Amino acid sequence: MKKLLLLIIIMGCSAGAFAQQTQKILKKTNIDHFFTCSLDLLLDTVSANYHLNIVFERDSVSKFDIANHFFNESLKEVLEKVCRDNKLHYWIESDGTIYILQNTDDLARLKKLNTLRQSAAGAIKPILIEKPKAPPAHFMFTISGRITDQATGESLPSATVKIRNTTLSATANTDGGFTLFNIPADTCVVEVSYSGYQPEYLRLTSKNIDNPILIGMFKALNTLNEVTINGKKSGVMNTDTKKVGVLQLSPANLDKLPSLGEKDIMRAFQLMPGVGATNESSSGAYVRGGTPDQNLVVFDGFTVYQVDHLYGFFSAFNSNAVKDVQLYKGGFSSKYGGRLSSVTEINGKDGNKNEANFGVDLGLLSINLFAETPITDKSSLMVAFRRSYQGPFYDKIFKQFNTSTAVGGAPGRGAPPGGGPPGGGGFGEQTTPASHFYDADLRYTYHINRNNSLAWSLYSGSDKTDNSRQLELPSFISAGSGNIDITDYTKYGNLGSSLKWFSQWNKQLHSNTYITYSSYFNDRNRTTAGTAKDENGNQTNFSNGTVETNNLKDIGLKSEWEWQMDNKLKLLYGGFLSRQHINYDYIQNDTSKLINQHNTAILGGGYAELEIDPTNKLHLQPGARLTWFNPTSRVYAEPRFSASYELSDHYTLKAATGQFYQFMNEVTREDVVNGNRNFWVLSNNNNIPVSMSRHIMGGVAYENNQFLIDVEGYYKTLSGLTQYTIRQSGFAPGSAGTIQEDFFQGTGRAKGIEILLQKKLGRYTGWLSYTLAEAQNKFYAYGTNYYPADQDIRHEFKAINMYHYYRWNFSAVFIFSTGHPYTAPLSTYTITAPDGTASTSYNVSGKNAERLPDYHRLDLSATYDLLKINGDKTGSIGISLFNVYNHTNIWYREYQLQNNAAITTDVNYLGFTPNITFSLRWK
Repeated sequence: MKKLLLLIIIMGCSAGAFAQQTQKILKKTNIDHFFTCSLDLLLDTVSANYHLNIVFERDSVSKFDIANHFFNESLKEVLEKVCRDNKLHYWIESDGTIYILQNTDDLARLKKLNTLRQSAAGAIKPILIEKPKAPPAHFMFTISGRITDQATGESLPSATVKIRNTTLSATANTDGGFTLFNIPADTCVVEVSYSGYQPEYLRLTSKNIDNPILIGMFKALNTLNEVTINGKKSGVMNTDTKKVGVLQLSPANLDKLPSLGEKDIMRAFQLMPGVGATNESSSGAYVRGGTPDQNLVVFDGFTVYQVDHLYGFFSAFNSNAVKDVQLYKGGFSSKYGGRLSSVTEINGKDGNKNEANFGVDLGLLSINLFAETPITDKSSLMVAFRRSYQGPFYDKIFKQFNTSTAVGGAPGRGAPPGGGPPGGGGFGEQTTPASHFYDADLRYTYHINRNNSLAWSLYSGSDKTDNSRQLELPSFISAGSGNIDITDYTKYGNLGSSLKWFSQWNKQLHSNTYITYSSYFNDRNRTTAGTAKDENGNQTNFSNGTVETNNLKDIGLKSEWEWQMDNKLKLLYGGFLSRQHINYDYIQNDTSKLINQHNTAILGGGYAELEIDPTNKLHLQPGARLTWFNPTSRVYAEPRFSASYELSDHYTLKAATGQFYQFMNEVTREDVVNGNRNFWVLSNNNNIPVSMSRHIMGGVAYENNQFLIDVEGYYKTLSGLTQYTIRQSGFAPGSAGTIQEDFFQGTGRAKGIEILLQKKLGRYTGWLSYTLAEAQNKFYAYGTNYYPADQDIRHEFKAINMYHYYRWNFSAVFIFSTGHPYTAPLSTYTITAPDGTASTSYNVSGKNAERLPDYHRLDLSATYDLLKINGDKTGSIGISLFNVYNHTNIWYREYQLQNNAAITTDVNYLGFTPNITFSLRWK
């Protein structure tokens, strides 16, 4: 801490130094005095005697009487006592001003009062920034530095840095670093702003321009919800006007968004246009007609392959361990590769470098613990752990829809989904899955010196899901009693780690070099067994099942460099090398190995990209990426380009295009009866092609102080898509039958338009979004025409509403979308072999020719903030109501074929689900 203070003194004073001086006076000044007066007189006395600027509303504060004898107590203790006794708060701004608050929302009004006071003669005026000590001595020079949290030392990515009264500005990178060229003089003022923090100011001098500048920012008081999406980065989710289709999110501000239990970074993105919100079974990003496996998810440099817990009710990422998140909805930078649709980049917290910090989030479904602490004066540690638990409330949630109904029909007739055509028969049972999970995060950071640091990150997460159930066969299927026992057990998870070396080579050049490891596993056991009686009363025992195991390992090395050549030109370049290995086994009835995939691949290559600003209004970003893939022994070139142009202060045009390749795919294994399954495979030079997509996207945005209107359109083409199917025939007693496995190759296309209307300021904030989209695939195995892709949603509407009232935050979210497509059995028939053995088969609909019912739900939540006397947030109490009107949304449908009848099972998403969350933070 002493070294940090010394560094600040050497590099110059920012406005935050005045807050530090005020805090020092409060802690070091002792009072031994008897006060018997009104509170306003006590504050006037303290203000005058110790040269503090204390702002309060006199009419309100004068009503409180003080009669206390303070015995050698610090001024801080005095202030806390009088505020506590009178149910007040105090707050210290970065300029050193102390505000006395009855409610936290009073801060904005008291700031205006302070401005009026400063204009009065004789008022105590805080010095916002020191005046130049000498005439300018240096001109047209370069500065660099880093933006951090004053309390924790954590870097603040995407902070905005400007030179006052000029057009010079920069955005801090993922490590909080920035560089600015051609500074007019060494008397200029640096202005810094960042979401959730007070603005900071720094006067340049002839001494502090030679070394990297460290600017520590103070957090802002948790007041009005200002959820904005603009280049100023002052809200929960923001966009950079110079980049197309980019969303930036600060987990520290997630409590301003509707909370459905825990704060969830992936769920937050799903509230924005272009990202599917109806897939409760996945926190993965269904972005602009893409699938989750086409979305690259990078956490501290390593790839995460499974991004959700509890069938998507929780994401795999603990918000207490995350510092910054960015989602690229398409046309992304050449820095990223290996995926067709989008990129989600997540940066973990370094840990508090100044003091220990602990916290717990407790809900009815899970507990979340975290700790941050300095280890030495050069290192820090962050640990977070989360686990769900099972109890009466858990059981009630996941077993509330275990009901069954007979639709009717007759033996020997087909049973299409939902009843089907006249004369058909059907039987349905609804079930809701049960699951529990854990995940753990660890990050150790060591600062070698001012220009070099090492960070080791570790993530581990696992889910266990038991969706086993029993079906009782109705009389028209089984004479007398009969049942089917279904065992459906799945375990899946991730393990990932990285070692990162950050180096600042000079003011203009820095690099991040990673050694990464990532692994993923998914094991499933699905067995069907039972008894049934035919119409003659003969009892038949049956048992069959499948076991699936899919795991992959990904080891890599990559180095990413940024060279800020001048204010108008930046070069990004780097290289990468990785080895990937995938196993997938699919075994039927413990003996027949239907799938046996064991593949290894090596990838290597590099990228380069320019960020060019010819004028203050025009931004150009051309780039290219080259990848060598050893299974095909080919080099794949990926050109990229994006641009934006500010027509005026309110209007911005933007566009992007690019070519993208994917070498590892999560292939869909078609299973009409039991629901489609996915497994990871590597492309080869034979039946699994390398996938490729091309993006074209553009839009226009209008923004003022109150509202944002954003419209974007996109068109994507895809090739090299792969699906997998198994065809079985000739199975009979004493015969092994034949198995044929096929990888089908196809193409795809996706197009859509997204409209966002947002209110940014005031007690009421929120947004409306509408997406009109179409995602189609074409596989010649299913015909020559395009058909709706599994993830196709034609219409999606979202209404996000938030209202702030003092320490209360209320939210309501309504989501509507048209149903997902699926393939269904239409009828069953019996084939009798020459030996007299009968087997049941079925006819199916056209590929994805059916659609599930429309999806819709309403979620409500309310959160009450817990504050210290000094205004710091120590926690919150929240209640959320998920799916308030208990609408039954269907996840997928399964079918069991028995005695020429199809038993339909609707596997549903969650119904009405209340949850209470308690969060607590302490130091």
